[in-house]
Amino acid sequence: MSLQNLRPAPMPLLVTEREASRLLSMSQRTLWSLRKEGRLPVVRVGTSAASQGRLQIRYAVSDLVAFIEKAKSENDQRPA
Repeated sequence: MSLQNLRPAPMPLLVTEREASRLLSMSQRTLWSLRKEGRLPVVRVGTSAASQGRLQIRYAVSDLVAFIEKAKSENDQRPA
């Protein structure tokens, strides 16, 4: 097998709270605060036995990227 044939695994469309906090390098508590403030949208997905019938929260990777881009542009607009 050639190294040229190896491809990185595609990024998932949705990630868990733990994965989102790791991707954004912030605590889950900060992520929760951003969600409660409406600054970071979520996707609620189907239930599982482990969640006892509750909808589970996921974050769209595209929303995480948009959050980062917005934060970068806000930082660029601040006076030095």
